[in-house]
Amino acid sequence: MSASLPGNRELPESQYDLSTYWGRVKQTATITDPRTLLAGKHGLEHAKKLVIAYKQGEIKDMTPELWKAKKIVDSTLHPDTGEPVFLPLRMSCFALSNLVVTAGMLTPGLKTTGTILWQITNQSLNVAINSANANKSTPLSYSKIAQSYFLAVGASCSVAVGLNSLVPRLKRLSPSTKLILGRLVPFAAVASAGALNVFLMRGEEMRTGIDVFPVLSESDKAKLATEGKAESDVPSLGKSRKAATLAVSETALSRVFNSSPIMVVPPLILVRLQRTEWLKRNPRYTLPINLGLILGMSYIALPFALAAFPQRQKISADSLEEEFRGRGGEGGMVAFNRGI
Repeated sequence: MSASLPGNRELPESQYDLSTYWGRVKQTATITDPRTLLAGKHGLEHAKKLVIAYKQGEIKDMTPELWKAKKIVDSTLHPDTGEPVFLPLRMSCFALSNLVVTAGMLTPGLKTTGTILWQITNQSLNVAINSANANKSTPLSYSKIAQSYFLAVGASCSVAVGLNSLVPRLKRLSPSTKLILGRLVPFAAVASAGALNVFLMRGEEMRTGIDVFPVLSESDKAKLATEGKAESDVPSLGKSRKAATLAVSETALSRVFNSSPIMVVPPLILVRLQRTEWLKRNPRYTLPINLGLILGMSYIALPFALAAFPQRQKISADSLEEEFRGRGGEGGMVAFNRGI
C-alpha cells in the first residue's frame, strides 16, 4: 500500500469516508478492481513514482491521476512489506482465481472423488491467499503452513463427503428439497473450512500477537513532517494477542460473508433455470451460465464482504493487554493492520 513507500507526507487514506460501511464498500471496490491487474510492472513503477513524488512534496495536491496511482499501489503492494503480492493471490484477482475452483465445487452430480479433489484445490488456493495477504509482523513457518493446510483440507473434505452421504438418507424430504440441499453442500464445506483455514493459517499471530501503533492526531502528523519522518516511521507499541485475535476473527467472518452468496445464490438460480424448457433443450449452456453466475456474484459480493470490517482497525488501548493501557494515541486509540 502507499503507506509503505518512502516520504514523510502521507496520502489521504481514501476518497471515501472509511468510518462508514458504504464508504468502505466503495474503497474496497477500488482495490479489488480487476483492471488494476493490467497495470503491469511499468504501470506499477509509474504509480509508485507519482505516490512518492506526493509524499516528498513534489506534487502539492491530489489529482485524478494520483488517485489512480494510489489505487494501483494499494491493490498491488502488501501494507506491511511494501512488496507486490503475487498476482493470482491479490484481492483484485480473487474472483478470477476462484472462478474455476468454485465452478468445480458447484458442478451438479459430483462424485466423492471429484468432491475431494475440488475441496483440496480450494483449500490450496485459500492457504496461498491467506498467507499472501496476512499481517506480516508475525511470520508463519513453513511447518505451520503445512500443518494448517492439511487440517483445513481434512475439515473441508469431511464436511463435504459427510453431507453428500447424509442428504440422500433424509427420507422425509421431497426429491426437489434433496436436490437443493445437495447443491448447498459445497457452501457448508467452504464456509466452515474457509473460516477454519484463516484461524489455522494465522494462528501464530494469536499466539504471539501483532504490532499495534498509536493513532496519530493532525498535530502529531505535522510534527513528524517537520522532523522529516513519515507515519510509517512511528515505532510499534508492541505485539498484542488481543488485537491479533480480533483481526483474525474478523477476517474469518469476512470470508464466510464472501462465500455465502457465491456458494448459495448461483446453485439455487441454476436449479431453477434447469427446470425451464429452454435449458432442457440446450444443456450445453449450463456450464457457461454457471460460470457467469459465479463470476457476477463474486464481483458483487467481494467488496461488501471485505468492507464488513476496516482493514486498518482502530480500537481503545485500554481494551488490550495491561502493557498498552494509557499508551494510546489520539483519543486513547491504537491501530493495527487486520489483513485481508
